[in-house]
Amino acid sequence: MSLDRTDRRILAVLQQDAALTNQALAERIGLSPPACLKRVKRLREAGIITRQVALLDPQRVGPLLHIVVEVTMERDRKDLYQRFLRRALAHAAVKQCYQVTGEIDFVLIVVVPDMDAYDRFCDEVLYADDNLRKFRTLVSRFRNKFETALDLPEPP
Repeated sequence: MSLDRTDRRILAVLQQDAALTNQALAERIGLSPPACLKRVKRLREAGIITRQVALLDPQRVGPLLHIVVEVTMERDRKDLYQRFLRRALAHAAVKQCYQVTGEIDFVLIVVVPDMDAYDRFCDEVLYADDNLRKFRTLVSRFRNKFETALDLPEPP
């Protein structure tokens, strides 16, 4: 599905506030409410809008540690990577997972309440994988920026 300028404006606005009513969204975009609703429905059906969520302020929900984990595997085999991925993705503490190029193989963003919980995560996910060569833990001191919106390039 190709996105025109109107689709991109709808997506940009929804990424900032998905709780807008269709009426308010249509007014911001400059469309009639039925046309706006039809476009949003099409974007959902095409899988471009995958879900709507509430973003929480981590400082207000209780103590949390945000940890970046760099993972290096021993052997470079697809089946072993898939096995690790299944275990990592199934763990509730893993909030993001990237398979990357370079000296490391994966970058995980892990959120836990404390170091004891992180130790349990290490036992259940990292130490449990016999193909894991090493991992490096980077504990975030401050979250200076956190964005969820994607910048959408203009169509040609």
